[in-house]
Amino acid sequence: MEKELTEVYCGNGKGKTALAIGQSLREATQGKSVIVIQFLKGREKRALDFLQEVMDLDFKIFRFEKQDCCYEELSEEEKAEERSNILNGVNFARKVVVTRECDFLLLDEILGLVDCGIVTADMVADILKQKDESMHIVMTGWNLPEALKPYVDTVTTLNTETLQ
Repeated sequence: MEKELTEVYCGNGKGKTALAIGQSLREATQGKSVIVIQFLKGREKRALDFLQEVMDLDFKIFRFEKQDCCYEELSEEEKAEERSNILNGVNFARKVVVTRECDFLLLDEILGLVDCGIVTADMVADILKQKDESMHIVMTGWNLPEALKPYVDTVTTLNTETLQ
């Protein structure tokens, strides 16, 4: 069996989630089981939700946040409550990895959780340490902490550059 990768899509450019979702769909159409866990996106209905309903694929999307808007837009009281929900999502991600519940796991904006101080890089590293060679993991976010680099096989950086 070929060793599956741990990949990161990061940077300040747009398209990280779209790139990762495209890769997830490609894996699902090849018969792989796919779990997508989205963080920092809010609970609002997203354009991706229809994929679970119209496609006959093993493709599941999870969000643990209860608020409709994004985390950054919440009051401090709402953020405290939402942190608890987000940590449930992180624990679910750990369970998915430990139990090998899927072939392909997308942790969309998990690196943003580190940027926001909701989780530490060590908490994310703990999840990655549980990964076996049969699971492919993709993580997205703006910044890849130095502490996570030993657990990552490839990094794709998308940057927005203003040309003059």
